[in-house]
This record gives sequence, C-alpha cells and structure tokens, in this order.
Amino acid sequence: MSDYFFYLCSMRPRDETKVERIKNKAIEMIAKEGLEGFGVNKLAAKVGLSVGTIYVYFKNKKEILTILCYEVSTRILTASTKGLEPDMDFKKGMRLQWENRYEFYRRYPMEVEFIERIRYTPIYKSIEGKLTDRYGKLLGSFIKTAEKNGQLAKMPFEVYWSLAFAPLYQLINFNINTVKGCKINKELFELTFEQVLKGLKP
Repeated sequence: MSDYFFYLCSMRPRDETKVERIKNKAIEMIAKEGLEGFGVNKLAAKVGLSVGTIYVYFKNKKEILTILCYEVSTRILTASTKGLEPDMDFKKGMRLQWENRYEFYRRYPMEVEFIERIRYTPIYKSIEGKLTDRYGKLLGSFIKTAEKNGQLAKMPFEVYWSLAFAPLYQLINFNINTVKGCKINKELFELTFEQVLKGLKP
C-alpha cells in the first residue's frame, strides 16, 4: 500500500460501527479458528468490507491483534476484580473473583476463548506490562494480605493463579463441551471452590 493511499484513508471520517464490526469478527475468527489462518484479507471477506476499509482503521494485522488483546484483557480483568478490595478476607475475595469470572465466561465465551488463543504469544507479552500497571497493585496487595493473615501459602504468582483459577476454567470447559455427567450447578461450584481453597492454605 502506498503512503498516498494511507493519507487518503486517514482523511475519511471514522465509522465506529464498522470498527466494532471488524473487532467483533476478528475476535470470533480467532476464537473459532486460531491465529494461524487469521489475516486482513480473510477478515475483510468475513466482515463484508473491502481490505482498504480495514486499513482505514488499522495499520496492519499486528495492530488489530494488539488492540484487541489489550481491550479484551482489560474487560476480563475489570469484570473479574469488580468489588475486590486489597484487604478483603481471602475466602470472600476469592469467591467474588470466581463468581465474577464465571459470569463473564458465561456471558462472553468468545472473548475468553480469544484470550486463551493469544495468551502465550508475543502479542500478549507486549501488553502484559500495561495490564500489570493497571491491575497488579490491587491483586498483589490482596495476595500479600492473605499471606500475612495466614490464609494463603507463599508461592510464585504463576503457581497461585494455576491453583486458584485454572480449576474453575476447566470446570466451565467441561460444561461447555458437554462432558458426560458434568453440568455446573451450585453444589459442583461450591465443591470445586472449597477444594481449591484447601490447596491454597499454608
């Protein structure tokens, strides 16, 4: 694409409706098909717009992925930490995060799947610092308070996250993929939650 083309594109008014269509379709494509086959040409065809229109709003494929990665991650973390306080009782704070995460997953499964597809890529690594700056203090203080109060064993953050939340997501995946006999209900949710808390205690 020539510099003149991009100059002409930049002069066109921004249509936020089209921007949202592009973003939503990109999230859906990556959630369903992965990153391997994702490209601007394919995205344009799927969303019913010209390739040139895509380039009006995004410089390239990398910019699309970076913007989406940050926006979706922010939505997930904002929802997950809603109501959380740094000095909250550990069990209460954990239950709040479980309920928040489950509700977000239930309402926006495509966005969660999108993040799972992109989590271990350089794109995610490139925005991880911004996420840490925005949410790290709150989550770090919550963890340190729990350790100080003897409610949580000291461990690397990666271990904590794996023990604290991976069981919830796996339970949800079983439910979504209709594993025989696995249907999330209050009893199953509580049983899993209590077992996780036992595994996190000192």
